[in-house]
Amino acid sequence: MIETVLFTITAFAAGLSGAMVPGPMLTVTISDSVKKGFKAGPLVVLGHYLAEIALIIVILAGFSWLIGSNTAAMIIGTLGGIMLVFMGHNISKSSKGSPDISNGNGLTQRYGSVFGGIITSISNPYFFIWWATIGMAFMFKGLEIAGLVGLIGFLVGHWSADLSWYGLVSFFTGRGSNIMTDSHYKLIMKVCGIFLIILGVYFLVTAQLNNLQHLF
Repeated sequence: MIETVLFTITAFAAGLSGAMVPGPMLTVTISDSVKKGFKAGPLVVLGHYLAEIALIIVILAGFSWLIGSNTAAMIIGTLGGIMLVFMGHNISKSSKGSPDISNGNGLTQRYGSVFGGIITSISNPYFFIWWATIGMAFMFKGLEIAGLVGLIGFLVGHWSADLSWYGLVSFFTGRGSNIMTDSHYKLIMKVCGIFLIILGVYFLVTAQLNNLQHLF
């Protein structure tokens, strides 16, 4: 029992160190929190959870080799890069007073943040790399320690880290938006959009370069 608790705490620390690294999910959390307040953070995290649950099912089904393959990395990097550029463009447009980003994706504003959490997870190649290495190691270590209870302990620790960090970011961003001027809002949206576009281009270029290296 003590070993499982310690393992859960370790999973929380590892998850927190990963969650705090700036990336597409953090950017969307900030941009959505400016527009929707604190609730945006937990909704983005919910979308992230759904993406992770799907990936965990794939791993447990025996397809972990597919996630870490060079072909998968190239496809994910290419499609993910395109999606991030598209999202970044939409967020940048919102700085000019256009409708919420979720409307640009054909979804209702209510579920836009959940969708954003899913897309920013599956469009990020490092999401799959983390799960194909660190995440999978934690999963099977948890199963080794305490079976299903150990696996649940890992998920509780890992997901608590995500919710804690992004909830905190969303809380302070939402509170700041109450005293934010229109010019501040436009600047934040513009910066978030440009950051996503840069990440998208980086993922695209990296995917193509890695693919060329494996071809030659």
